[in-house]
Amino acid sequence: MGASLCMDLKEGGLCREVRGVARRTRTVLDAFFAGAVDLVTNDLHTGILGADIVILATPVRNIISTLNEIGPRLWPGTLVMDMGSTKSSICAAMEMLPPALEPVGGHPMCGKETAGFESAECGLYRNATWVLSPLPRTSPAALDLAAELAEAVGAQPVILDAARHDRLVASISHLPFLVASALTRAVADVGADDAAVWQLAAGGFRDTSRVAASDTQMFLDILMTNRSAVLDQVETFQAHLGELRALLEDGDEEGLRALLQGTQQVRAGWTQGK
Repeated sequence: MGASLCMDLKEGGLCREVRGVARRTRTVLDAFFAGAVDLVTNDLHTGILGADIVILATPVRNIISTLNEIGPRLWPGTLVMDMGSTKSSICAAMEMLPPALEPVGGHPMCGKETAGFESAECGLYRNATWVLSPLPRTSPAALDLAAELAEAVGAQPVILDAARHDRLVASISHLPFLVASALTRAVADVGADDAAVWQLAAGGFRDTSRVAASDTQMFLDILMTNRSAVLDQVETFQAHLGELRALLEDGDEEGLRALLQGTQQVRAGWTQGK
């Protein structure tokens, strides 16, 4: 996601200079020769030196540790943003930044199940919702600048406090990952007895299991920093699944029909709204 943002900023000439920081030398070289950045380095301190805006696009717990590292090295007035999938833990870490810095939590709702520079693409943020979670200390000017950046790459900024964001994404992102993982394991159990199941698996299984292919470390960070909200959603999901199981076990076709039609209408209404 960070590389995609660099590409958009560079292609649109939206910044005086676009810098990238990556751990791997291969990524540094790929980003530079692809023209995704003006300058790229694997030295964090060099990358942030004199920056007006710093955006952290790594797994959540890495963002938290990086905030602690870079805070004392940034110029007063620097806008510090992130692209992490949970916000409460990150915003709490942002609160500890030096008082002269301007923190704004962020989460563009357009991630993929693949990661790395090879998955980056121009236009990734076009028409995407970009959640911004300002802190009480964030100035209106800093929040306006964060929103302006999101809009400049085609995204639609939405202001949400960190706790509300985490509760909502637990239902639409973090729970689906766990469900997809459980589904994949259930099919793997069938496949252990009859490998033909993988030959039969088609679009329905591919679509419902897609996010199970997501980066494991990324989702471990997400789940461990949003445990309470995710557990609440798991409990809600288990209740709904239990209701479906009970209707099926009882052979209650009309009850099952009514429930499925209701969820079909909810899903269709959301699709039409998009």
